[in-house]
This record gives sequence, structure tokens and C-alpha cells, in this order.
Amino acid sequence: MQREHILIIEDDKHISKLVKYNVEKAGYDCTVADDGEEALNVLGKQGVDLIILDIMLPKMDGFEVCRLIKQNPKLNSIPVIMLTAKGEEVDRIVGLEIGADDYVVKPFSPRELILRIKAVLKRGKAQEDPKETIARGSLVINIPRHRVTVNNKEVYLTPIEFKLLVTLIERKSRIQSRDQLLSDVWDRHADVFTRTVDTHIKRLREKLGKAGSQIETVRGLGYRFKEDDED
Repeated sequence: MQREHILIIEDDKHISKLVKYNVEKAGYDCTVADDGEEALNVLGKQGVDLIILDIMLPKMDGFEVCRLIKQNPKLNSIPVIMLTAKGEEVDRIVGLEIGADDYVVKPFSPRELILRIKAVLKRGKAQEDPKETIARGSLVINIPRHRVTVNNKEVYLTPIEFKLLVTLIERKSRIQSRDQLLSDVWDRHADVFTRTVDTHIKRLREKLGKAGSQIETVRGLGYRFKEDDED
């Protein structure tokens, strides 16, 4: 069985060596890149299952690297864990809003990092479980292929956007509070913020175009997926 491959983007040699040692000890293959440009070059040449990304990088910071990855249809399904000394709320919000799947604040416990890696990879595998294809008017979701189309045109979603959309559709007509979505989609609680849900809903609607209007805001309560034939 082929081992999962992790790309570590970290310019501090001591930290990258520590992360690489623990990642390989946990049973993963890994590649280390010292900056964003080198990392993007690696991603263009080989398959990667997960990215560990530092924010404070030379040439371009981790936010920009994450943004470029999540804007690339060929790369945006790769989960990203941000590893950063920036623990302030605004930095965590920015990281999550541009598409990061999780973050770990330095100094960190190697054991915690490995647990986060396993959780994010498990979340991705759960999405790949071949259950069904969901069709709602012009919107079609192929769950095992992680593929979304509107009017037969593919729409590229990040893993979080995809999970958010599927969660809303599977609970159609039932209002989902922001706290409930944070728990079920992000698998997190206190350190992920309701503003993050609003930002992802806004981006999801924009990507889906007219079909995005089925995601309804219920003022003061949250969101629900409204069928075309509902009042």
C-alpha cells in the first residue's frame, strides 16, 4: 500500500527537520521545501496528499502560497495545515478564510501535529466514500469524485467548501446554526469563528452562481439549503 505523501513548506531548518522526523516516524513520506516558489515547483511535478505550511516564509508568505494553491483547480483539493508562530485571532481567521483546513501554533507538540494530520486526512477520505451522486436542479454533486457541476460546467471547490455544501444539502430545509456548521464541517469549536462560516458561504454562493441562491440565510439563526420548489 502506497504511503501518503506530505509536503512541508518551512524555511527554518531546525523546525523542518523536527517535523520531517515526526511525519516519517508516523508512517508518511515527505518532501521539504524552503520557500513558496520551491513548493509550487514540487506541486507541479509530484502528487501530494497534504501540505504543512509555515506563514513566515521568504519571497512570499504562507498566506499567499495558500491562496495560490486554493485558486489552482489542480491543487485546491490538497488539504493545508498552517504551522505558524502567529497565534493572533486575525491570523487564524485569515488562514481559514483563504482555504487552510487547520492550523497549529508554534511552539507546538509533535504529537498534536500528527493528530491534526491524521484528522485532516481522515476528513478527506470520508468525503471520498462512494455514497451517491446528488442532483438539485442544475447542481450536481459527485461525492466519490469530489466533483461539482452547475449546468454541466465544473465548479472547483476547496475541501471545506465541498463539505459545507454537502452538509447543507444533506440537511435540506433544516436550518443549520453557525456553531453547528463549525462543529460538523470544521470539526472545531472555540478557536474557529462564526465569521469564517459567513465568508465560506459567501464564496460558495459566488462559485455556484445562480444555483447558490438555494443557500438561504435565515436571519438570526443560520443557513439552510432551500429546494427550488419551496416557498
